[in-house]
Amino acid sequence: MIDLHCHILHGIDDGPKTIEESLSMAKIAALDGIRTIVATPHTLDGVYLNSFDKINSEIEKFKQAILKEKVDIKLCIGADVHLCPHMIDKIKDKSAITINNGMRYMLLEFPSMGIPEEAKNEIFSLKVSGITPIITHPERHLIIQKKPDILKKLIKMGALCQITASSITGGFGESVKQFTKKLLQNRMVHIIATDAHSSNHRRPILSLAVEAASKILKSSKEAEAMVTTFPSAVIEGKSLDIY
Repeated sequence: MIDLHCHILHGIDDGPKTIEESLSMAKIAALDGIRTIVATPHTLDGVYLNSFDKINSEIEKFKQAILKEKVDIKLCIGADVHLCPHMIDKIKDKSAITINNGMRYMLLEFPSMGIPEEAKNEIFSLKVSGITPIITHPERHLIIQKKPDILKKLIKMGALCQITASSITGGFGESVKQFTKKLLQNRMVHIIATDAHSSNHRRPILSLAVEAASKILKSSKEAEAMVTTFPSAVIEGKSLDIY
């Protein structure tokens, strides 16, 4: 399996604080059957100033650590990019990072308190530039919960949707669980990822979510594609063969 969204690098955002906890996360992921993790620290002006060079440097250090510990995990570069104006410019100066530095896909997080008017324009600009935004954890966004048509319109514009594994299994409460179920049933989900931040809370585990999604979709093939085929295509910069 592939975890396309994981805050596994320590001391770089609100994820693990120590290298020991990062290693613990990697071991949990490996035991769960995850073989590739895209390290996706937050990038947010004035809060998380994580440039490409900074993230890449931390990944290279962590690769050596997991090699020493003999953890069977491959790491790729990415970022949990917060929506902001002029995103194309930020991608060009590498203050916003695409998945695997491939210039084809990028994780995109909306502000928790709302969805700015410029969201549609930014998504349009990204698509025109050949970059597909992957909207992260929309099932946990209060505005989208109330108005799911917002997400539906963004998907029609060409955006993809990534839900959090623990949302499916009830980790964020029953209402989020039920809304996630509706998104799955309406075929508005393309990728399942852990969005893991630690080895204790929101751990890097995908298998339980895949099992639950298989039952909701009545198709293990569809559910498994969300943690294998689809994220693999994203990392490789290929088009997704979606519904």
